[in-house]
Amino acid sequence: MKFGKEYETQMIQEWREAYMDYRSLKAIVKQILRHHQKKQQQQRPPPLPSQQNGETAPSLQPNGGVNQVGEETGPTGLSRTISLYRAFSGLTNRSRGSPKKSHKQNNPLSSKRHHHYHLFDDDEDQVILINEDKTGTYTTTFLCSAEEGGDMDVQFFRRLDGEFNKVLRFYKQKVESVMEEADELSRQLNVLIALRVKVENPNIVFPNISAVSSASSSPHSTPRTPATSPLQVIKEVEQKEHKKDKKVYKPAPVEILDHIKIKIEAETPLQTLKSMIMGLTSQQNFSKVELKGAEELMSRAFVEFYQKLRFLKSYCFLNQLAFSKILKKYDKTTSRNTSKPYLNTVDHSYLGSCDEVSRLMSRVEATFIKHFANGNHRDGMKSLRPKTKREKHRVTYCLGFLSGCAAALAISIAVVVHIRGIAKSEGRHQYMENIFPLYSLLGFVAVHLFMFAGNIYFWGRYRVNYPFIFGFEHGTDLGYREVLLVGAGLAVLTFGGVLSNLDMEMDPRTKSFSVITELVPLALLFCLLTVSFCPFDIIYRASRYFFIGSVIRCVLSPLYKVILPDFFLADQLTSQVQAFRSLLFYVCYYGWAGDFKKRTHECYESDIYKKLYLVVAIVPYWFRFAQCVRRLVEERDKNQGLNALKYLSTILAVATRTIFEMQKGRYLLTVAVATSTIATLFNTYWDIFMDWGLMNPNSKNPWLRDKLLIPHKSTYFIVMVVNVVLRLAWMQTVLGIREAPFLHKRALVAVVAILEIIRRGIWNFFRLENEHLNNVGKYRAFKSVPLPFQEAGGNKSM
Repeated sequence: MKFGKEYETQMIQEWREAYMDYRSLKAIVKQILRHHQKKQQQQRPPPLPSQQNGETAPSLQPNGGVNQVGEETGPTGLSRTISLYRAFSGLTNRSRGSPKKSHKQNNPLSSKRHHHYHLFDDDEDQVILINEDKTGTYTTTFLCSAEEGGDMDVQFFRRLDGEFNKVLRFYKQKVESVMEEADELSRQLNVLIALRVKVENPNIVFPNISAVSSASSSPHSTPRTPATSPLQVIKEVEQKEHKKDKKVYKPAPVEILDHIKIKIEAETPLQTLKSMIMGLTSQQNFSKVELKGAEELMSRAFVEFYQKLRFLKSYCFLNQLAFSKILKKYDKTTSRNTSKPYLNTVDHSYLGSCDEVSRLMSRVEATFIKHFANGNHRDGMKSLRPKTKREKHRVTYCLGFLSGCAAALAISIAVVVHIRGIAKSEGRHQYMENIFPLYSLLGFVAVHLFMFAGNIYFWGRYRVNYPFIFGFEHGTDLGYREVLLVGAGLAVLTFGGVLSNLDMEMDPRTKSFSVITELVPLALLFCLLTVSFCPFDIIYRASRYFFIGSVIRCVLSPLYKVILPDFFLADQLTSQVQAFRSLLFYVCYYGWAGDFKKRTHECYESDIYKKLYLVVAIVPYWFRFAQCVRRLVEERDKNQGLNALKYLSTILAVATRTIFEMQKGRYLLTVAVATSTIATLFNTYWDIFMDWGLMNPNSKNPWLRDKLLIPHKSTYFIVMVVNVVLRLAWMQTVLGIREAPFLHKRALVAVVAILEIIRRGIWNFFRLENEHLNNVGKYRAFKSVPLPFQEAGGNKSM
């Protein structure tokens, strides 16, 4: 793979615009090359280097060379445990309020301003001069601009300087940001240590410093704690080999707890209701529950902070490599040697000489292993650096096998239907009214899985960072092959069940169908639910539990803080209204109003079924309505209020269409058409303008948006039209279209439902594309983890 492609692959996509623009610089180098070739067109051109059009990229190891902290070599046993109570010295080793250490103290170039780097020692062979002004901006002067074609060289170095200064500013800004965050984490950790002392050993009495000092005068004396103390020793004592004295560490003072407030957001409905009814009490209990919650938040904060440091180190390494590659390519093209002085400048700049990130990484590793991994180096590093997920060949093999089985079963069904003349048999209507709705539920789920697999494929192709957006744990996100595998397996089971139920004739003796075959749909549903809730680590347990957790939060929407995976899932459920109704039919058919042995039921005449038929259609939209109301209350965002009105209009439209479907009447028809039209216009506007961010007349891409991932702009206009057309599928209900040629009315309902699932799949891609580009615009590449402690009487962290 060429370096340019590898370079773009290794980028942190949310920081894409902050990287050196390798493509544009390479394009200028190609212009220079064409100019040189044009000058020599009368002569045989010299052989170009074998890698003129792009050299092979080395194996990029953004985090290579970073020393990992080994296991603690100090005292073991009780001493290691006691070290968890020692006051924390900080990640950056700088006290609060102390002046920030400037890079200029370490930068060998900081003592010189307006300095120049020369290409050769002889002034006659000078090609470029590099100048750094007082603001730290670098400017290169090309001394051979008078030569023919020199203007292109000037353009190259001007663009190179612009990219270098951009990278430098961004990197410096991010380093300063992580240093401030490191100081905040240090203060938070010190409070956590004090909380540990308070909770786990609240009655301990520490010897004063003078007593310890006097005890240390004897080489064999050891400070003692009162007999009532749960721990016999709380001071961590280190014996120095070269000095016959003892170094005493004082534990974190518990007095600092008097000035802080523990703030752990409610994560369960019970906690939410308690905080809403009773309010947040100012009294701190300092219980083990609070300690556990604070430790979990701090652990997550350290893991996320370490990820930031890894990203910064990768950013620094990758940009330095890009500057080296483009300068060497320029030198090969022009037969000059400008890379040495320029790369020397890069190496001595803040980008090349700042080692604060590497030192901070080592410090974070040691701190995390000690305080959150119980001193276990392997477990600590596993949390900080989870292994990269690897593609498995057996997934591809199983996918191909199951896809082939599904295709074979589908062909078999078509052949059996044709040979037996089932489409024209007397039992056709009975089958479509009783059996088809049962299998359609599984079919809807399978189609949605196939669409989501397509979403994952195209998100990956256009580098949409969907694992970060959804908040998947590292290594647990499914690729499109895994999702296709699950969908293909479900399709095999569904087609196999359909094939087993194609018997259209009852037993003449019992006047009933075979019980075993009639229970196949129920058995398949039971298997699907069993696999979904299976506690064993099989069939992607992490993803299944993530999905179940999102479903629970959707069901209890007003009582949970709304996050993107939850409202994204709720949007998916709004496109599965017919699946909810099929699930209701399962309960009715195998429950109170059906006789599955004879393939008969009275569900459509049951008043209970009619009411539930309306309720289950509204429930998914209620989830989204409740989520919007919760966000409106929490975030004070007026757009969430408008979004809630959108879903309320949809609820009214679905309700009126359902009532019209069951009762008919001109008045109901008018109301259904009016509400459906309003809801369709409202939803279509929100899809295109808000969710997708399109139709901006002032955009540099007319009527789209400034940033697009798909290069073909016509695609966006096509999907907007398709979205409008598919949203009009509700007209099938109000226009009274019940049965198309060669298509039963139940099959027609299924086709309309599948069209809505397809529309949702298209919506998914562009919704996440817009979310990704918003993250890119704000350089937002990390999850925000709330810190557990804040100063008493304030709303900010310490």
